Amino acid sequence: MKPIVGSTLLPVDPAFAGGDRWQGHWAGEKDTEAFARRLAAAPAIAHATLTLQGDLGAGKTTLVRHLLRALGVQGRIKSPTYAVVEPHTAGGHAALPAGQALMVWHFDFYRFNDPREWEDAGFRELFASPGLKLVEWPERAGDFLPVVDLQIDIQPDNMTPHAPTDDLEQDSQRTVQATALTDTGRRLLRALA
Repeated sequence: MKPIVGSTLLPVDPAFAGGDRWQGHWAGEKDTEAFARRLAAAPAIAHATLTLQGDLGAGKTTLVRHLLRALGVQGRIKSPTYAVVEPHTAGGHAALPAGQALMVWHFDFYRFNDPREWEDAGFRELFASPGLKLVEWPERAGDFLPVVDLQIDIQPDNMTPHAPTDDLEQDSQRTVQATALTDTGRRLLRALA
């Protein structure tokens, strides 16, 4: 079963009859960070696939950076826009045995022109391996993308009334919707509640 979520067709676990959603508002980057910390604290994050959707500049990579920091990733965190994937290792996570590192892969398919590039790049093995997968521009992988646990849609908040300003904090206001597409996604939503 592949329901239409937003304007993107995403793979869904056939046994999942969910559709659970969390909706919220980020008034600024501190709210993005708090959202990331709640996700990072959820045991289900250790073996999940999350997609991040929104226009250029919506805040997808900012959310990923906060999530990786909350998971304990050290060092430079760069966008995989040109490399397509950036691997990260986080110190232990509560959901993993003591001393075991959490593997995280941050994908950005923005530069894909054809979904078959996903298959040609050999990502099937990475998605089949344990760990967290974070995917920007998932629609560019088409039907090749495996089952997604949680879809996060980030949009500029044009509904918040405010006077025109150069205030960067107001420019960072976002409306956010997280949709569970599997039971793992539902467990992640509970961490946001």
